[in-house]
Amino acid sequence: MSVTEQALAFDCDGDTLVGVLSVPARAGARGVLIVVGGPQYRAGSHRQFTLLARHLAEQGVPALRFDYRGMGDSSGARRNFEEVDADIRRAIDAFFENVVGLKDIVVWGLCDAASAALFYAHQDPRVSGVVLLNPWVRTEEGIARAQLKHYYAGRLADPELWRKLARGEFDFRGAAAGFLASVRKVLRGGLGGPKSGERAGETSAAPRTLPERMAEGFARFRGRALFILSGNDLTAQEFKDTVRRSPRWRELLDSPRVAWRELAPADHTFSTREWRDQVAAWTAEWVRSY
Repeated sequence: MSVTEQALAFDCDGDTLVGVLSVPARAGARGVLIVVGGPQYRAGSHRQFTLLARHLAEQGVPALRFDYRGMGDSSGARRNFEEVDADIRRAIDAFFENVVGLKDIVVWGLCDAASAALFYAHQDPRVSGVVLLNPWVRTEEGIARAQLKHYYAGRLADPELWRKLARGEFDFRGAAAGFLASVRKVLRGGLGGPKSGERAGETSAAPRTLPERMAEGFARFRGRALFILSGNDLTAQEFKDTVRRSPRWRELLDSPRVAWRELAPADHTFSTREWRDQVAAWTAEWVRSY
């Protein structure tokens, strides 16, 4: 199917956001807004977002990728993923203004862009679904647990570790310091110390940690969700560990509106062509499934 790409510039609270719209010759009524995470711009790592948008458009799904304020070609002060609600809203406005017949939007995000999607989605009835890749739920305790369980345990099975030991090249002091720091963070959380994001003496009546606030956003969202996780990524492992330890998250994910995919060998950004293409295929299939 033929695809047309169009540069867009649109206002957001006095600043100019820049995006690229990929539109098929026969566009469907559901579009995908690709939200950029971390210190990146609309092309993404190894052009992942560019290629994803083009793949979706070839499958009849219009797609828009754009730069937040302060990133890429957009003007304004740089902001983090918890401060981009207005940017996402204006991008969706521009999407509807430029694609005739559009009825609803899926917000697609990797890492902290997935977190931003969960904070935003329940606020906008135009959002019918979210695709969340390796969601960022970072806490000190959470990453420490993930490191102990998935990094340090895995290192023992790494032949290169034993070769370094045999050559006398292993940094025992640095490795021990990192391991003990992780243990201390896990024990501090497990023994009832303040959660990451809380101060001693505060109550926990309202959601405080990032995972708690994300769960609250997801609970308020009534649309569908597709989670895509890498098997070889600490951010994904931290999210899975968070889900396992949280009755709230397990309840939310035990729903017919939630789909789950995992790509065992993939790294955080799905950096090979095979992994990238699989993510694009899963996304297109799921977007057209409802």
